Amino acid sequence: MEMVRIVFLTVLMFFVIVTVHEWGHYYFARRAGILVREFAIGFGPKLFSYKRNETQFTLRLLPFGGYARMAGEDPELVEIQPGQTIAVRLNAENQVKKIYLDQLDNRKNVIRGEVQFMDMVDRLSVRLDVDGEFQQYEIHPQAHTVAKGVETQIAPRDRQFGSKTVGQRALAIFAGPVMNFILAFVLFALNIQMAGIPVENPTYVQIGEITKGMPADEANLKEGDIIESINGNAIGADYQKMIELISASKDKPMEWTVRRGDESFDLTLIPRTMEGEEGGKVGIIPELPTRPAGFGETITGSGTAMVDTTNIIFQGFRQLIQKFSMDDLGGPVRTFEVTGQIAKQGIAQLTKWAAILSLYLGIFNLLPIPALDGSRLVFLGIEALRGRPVDPNREGMVHFIGFAMLFLLMIAVTYNDILRLITG
Repeated sequence: MEMVRIVFLTVLMFFVIVTVHEWGHYYFARRAGILVREFAIGFGPKLFSYKRNETQFTLRLLPFGGYARMAGEDPELVEIQPGQTIAVRLNAENQVKKIYLDQLDNRKNVIRGEVQFMDMVDRLSVRLDVDGEFQQYEIHPQAHTVAKGVETQIAPRDRQFGSKTVGQRALAIFAGPVMNFILAFVLFALNIQMAGIPVENPTYVQIGEITKGMPADEANLKEGDIIESINGNAIGADYQKMIELISASKDKPMEWTVRRGDESFDLTLIPRTMEGEEGGKVGIIPELPTRPAGFGETITGSGTAMVDTTNIIFQGFRQLIQKFSMDDLGGPVRTFEVTGQIAKQGIAQLTKWAAILSLYLGIFNLLPIPALDGSRLVFLGIEALRGRPVDPNREGMVHFIGFAMLFLLMIAVTYNDILRLITG
């Protein structure tokens, strides 16, 4: 059951981080009037799907990311050529609501005819030759085409990504990383509330973690226990003194006095040597004494954690550029592995790790790397300066090449991660 819990918490963490990021794109795109065709978590085959309003919400097999697919970003509907025979279904206002492209003989309550003219983007109009008689109809802005059993909503010009102002498009893109920053701040704050604030000038040593199978575990010591004395020597807050006493007592009984809550008790421990190390060990890791955090301390502490973690992330980027090595990179497999290890340490540590990953995802997505949000913002900045957009074909090619390179890098890193797991 412990393994099931760890797997569940790991998957849930990634689900929340990715969902918050994509929701930022989705929400501000919808506010700008952009048609969001699909809100997807993960890539690959669909595991679950449902449609709400105009958007298809899907959960996919590979939990390595997600996307909010907006109208106009990808090639739109299959173009319907003059001379092509189609069938249309009208609504109560005599507007075209459904456009059928195949299985025309099986369609009921439709008008079949040969297309003379059709515009589903600007004029929203269709003229058909129905048994030698020309009939013209207005197309509803939310009409659907139906082909091979798949319904696709049309996207008039004013519902496409490219029709919006530079500011609206930039906000829809920038909102994804911003939501990760907000989530990171909230998670850091939750971690502070759960873990507390370190006590200044502590007067005791408190046990934070116990290694299974070691003397401390065998003696039934617990996390949070306070070590008062060893062999009659008061420990106070002198952790180094405790380490020296334990190390010098390898294979020798030691008399400990421990406080748990309001009660103190005595026990005997025999330190032993761990493989590859010298000196006695009992298998404990100390934890700084903490106190509950106030509201102001939580806010300032979360802000400080954001700044400190951001500095560490950029230091990592600089070191990676200065001395690149595949062993320094970790892909989805390694991230899942580390997350599972952290999940074993408790919900407080997992919350802090989730905050770090959310902050990292937001920063990484803002880098000017093709296919990432940062690169798209660069192109929008160029458009704002020039007064006209970059050729969509050229921009699309840049993003395609960037995506292909990132995909190949992810494959190489994943292979390296799997190899590391196999070889230990």
